[in-house]
Amino acid sequence: MPHVISDECISCGSCAEVCPTEAISPGDTQYIIDPDICIDCGSCVAVCPVDAISQE
Repeated sequence: MPHVISDECISCGSCAEVCPTEAISPGDTQYIIDPDICIDCGSCVAVCPVDAISQE
């Protein structure tokens, strides 16, 4: 199950830096995760400073 980023995102980019598949990219107002590329590794969850990432 892919992860999603909530509105709590502060666009710091920490999650994108650790994503092994480059599934995370900047969106219009916050970062977004491409569900087709996400491998559900959880690396992004561990580095998010505001706990904005969770499983869908």
